[in-house]
Amino acid sequence: MASAIAKRFLPLMDRVLVQKIKPTVQTKSGLFLPETAKGPSNLATVLAVGNGRLSRDGSRIPIDVKEGDTVVVPDYGGMALKLDDEEFHVFRDEDIIGVYKN
Repeated sequence: MASAIAKRFLPLMDRVLVQKIKPTVQTKSGLFLPETAKGPSNLATVLAVGNGRLSRDGSRIPIDVKEGDTVVVPDYGGMALKLDDEEFHVFRDEDIIGVYKN
């Protein structure tokens, strides 16, 4: 479903469309975590990226992340979008903290 949204919503300039990864509700030992213990997830999957920002001389500055990357995003910031009953966020490239490698 998220890929269909990514095809319909194209970010402009240096913006990146992400979907936050929901934290696990069960530990490795099998215990279920309550809602209050989970906390917000700072990990997100990149669904779509813009073309990049224009520099002062008119050349395009490429975006550091690509579709499919798992990135670390700040707790606050960005813009929340609700499309087809799913929640997405749009961040500027400079607001993304880093790429998470498994």
